[in-house]
Amino acid sequence: MTDLRKLKRTNTCGELTATDEGKRVILNGWVNAWRDHGGLKFIDLRDRYGITQVVFNPDRLPPEKMKEAGKLRYEYVISVGGIVSKRPEGQENRNRLTGEIEVIAESFEVLNPSLTPPFLVEDDVDASEELRLKYRYLDLRRPILRDKIILRHKFTMAVRKYLDSQGFLEIETPLLIKSTPEGARDYIVPSRTNPGKFYALPQSPQLFKQILMISGFDKYFQMARCLRDEDLRSDRQPEHTQIDMEMSFVTEEDVWGVAEGMFSYVFEKVLGVSLDTPFPRMSYQEAVERYGSDKPDIRYGLEIIDLSDLLKNTEFKVFSGTIAGGGKIRGIKFEGGAGLSRKEISSLEEVAKSAGVKGLAYIGLTAEGFRSSISKFLSEEELKGIEKRFDLKVGDICFIAAGDFGITGAALDAVRREIVDKYDIPKLNEWGFLWVHTFPLFEYNESENRYDAMHNIVTAPYDDDIPLLEEGFNTDINKGDYNHPWRKIRARQYDLVLNGVEIASGGIRNHKREIQEKIFRVLGFSLQRVEKMFGFLLRALEYGAPPHGGLAPGLDRIVAIITGSESIRDVIAFPKTTAAQSLMDEAPSEVDPSQLEELGLKILKR
Repeated sequence: MTDLRKLKRTNTCGELTATDEGKRVILNGWVNAWRDHGGLKFIDLRDRYGITQVVFNPDRLPPEKMKEAGKLRYEYVISVGGIVSKRPEGQENRNRLTGEIEVIAESFEVLNPSLTPPFLVEDDVDASEELRLKYRYLDLRRPILRDKIILRHKFTMAVRKYLDSQGFLEIETPLLIKSTPEGARDYIVPSRTNPGKFYALPQSPQLFKQILMISGFDKYFQMARCLRDEDLRSDRQPEHTQIDMEMSFVTEEDVWGVAEGMFSYVFEKVLGVSLDTPFPRMSYQEAVERYGSDKPDIRYGLEIIDLSDLLKNTEFKVFSGTIAGGGKIRGIKFEGGAGLSRKEISSLEEVAKSAGVKGLAYIGLTAEGFRSSISKFLSEEELKGIEKRFDLKVGDICFIAAGDFGITGAALDAVRREIVDKYDIPKLNEWGFLWVHTFPLFEYNESENRYDAMHNIVTAPYDDDIPLLEEGFNTDINKGDYNHPWRKIRARQYDLVLNGVEIASGGIRNHKREIQEKIFRVLGFSLQRVEKMFGFLLRALEYGAPPHGGLAPGLDRIVAIITGSESIRDVIAFPKTTAAQSLMDEAPSEVDPSQLEELGLKILKR
């Protein structure tokens, strides 16, 4: 058995410099590379701190150890004792902190050999994600992933330090809770001691953080693990982490101020970046009017322009007919895009069609005049009006969509994102933080002919809109009735957007039972269901619940953005695939029949 007391490292592989020359050291790490130069043998020894070159010299080691050194291979984990020496002049590696020195080995021991890895432990690895996830322990040795996990740690610690300085208490909430409908499916856990009953894993600590406010803990936070059984994509995982916060006696501005202070502190400490605060604010309605999205990337222009008033009487029936039917004609300008090829324009049209519109018109302005798919259908006055509305200059092009407000917004948002993705659009800034607020409280569910909560079932309406709750109960629900009282209710809901990605969602909560009960009624919950699912919360609201609100930034998404990762899987140590599987430990898996029997469960074939 190896005696690690004698092999305990004195230094890491990333800290020795020329100032350490002559120092006797012990390094522990993995063989990153090896080279045989005849008499001398070299390895690069790696740990999470860096790489140090080690030299095996027959003048310093007995023959049997030199022979053993010649058998060292990739990813062997070893301990090396030796003396720090300056590298010969001209042989320095200026790309490494340790590049001026090498360690002349006087002793070494193989702590554990390694099989030949299925892929190289390097950044530009030629291996599928499935293979890397199966051997995640090797994947995490790669510098690019290692550094992302380290940055995530620093980000998390900075968040904790800032919130502690603001008087917040970190309080853990249960992981085994009652199942309540919160949008996605719950993961459920059978109870052995209560046969036939189940716990749920929390989709979020929402109800418990409200209970903490009622308990008098006026500033709470938690690095909360959230679990949701939902369809996955690059920015979703079945288990993720959110920076959960809740505060009592606050308004929206109070919550935003805390969040802005936190992000400013963390970005400065972790990235050395100074953020401008306060962050811009924009209502939901303004966001969808200007960008077609409630999470716009405000680092770029390309804002949506409404042309409906200019074209309502046009002889071009595609446009005039759309407007007569209550639709809109809207477009965006791509500065310098008039030189796009027909193939590139067709590609953008397909993007728009996939978002719901029937087509995408374009009008470009060149030195010879208009280049357009529809100019022959428009009058000179209408073309000039469009040119003026978009402020088109020679070399610019605008793309125009027809349809209802929501569909044209979705289509132009998709086109805008595609343009930003494919072409070199100058950024207005590097970090596009934006508060989007005042969402609708409800949205109409056409397939079920009822109303759903647009965001959170516990979000409070604005005080002025509370009478509309009761008024709606006395008004028939009709999918074509855009004047139904419930469509007009504004929620004290807000999202924080960063570079076109929603990174946090929050709101001011209902702190009075009667309002929360009315919202449950709007959502179609029976009294029995409300009592069964939410009775404990409603009872708590009757015992002096203070006004409160909060926010829940998604830690994984934020770290993915600031590290330039394409997927949040890159910033989670042990992520799942899009099929919610862990390829490394093969979860989920079957369990022993005796376990099922003990729980009173039986697997049925589907």
